[in-house]
Amino acid sequence: MTNVATVSDKGQVTVPKAVRDRLGLHPGSRLDFSFSGDGSLRVSVLPEGSDALFGLLARPGEAAQSLADMDAALTDVVKTRARRGP
Repeated sequence: MTNVATVSDKGQVTVPKAVRDRLGLHPGSRLDFSFSGDGSLRVSVLPEGSDALFGLLARPGEAAQSLADMDAALTDVVKTRARRGP
């Protein structure tokens, strides 16, 4: 099976469904593009992690989040990931 994609005039590429399914990609998935020594392109799926927690810590001028708020946010992230499956 061949998986071909075309680059749009905006530089966007739609990842073929078979590739998205195999890699477990979903809206918001992050990809890393790198070149190997022979010039071929390597695409890696970046692991999901602490990015989902961004904003839970206090910022200057803003009130700190309570532990209960942080627990609730972490629970929401875990439930969302569980619904998506592996």
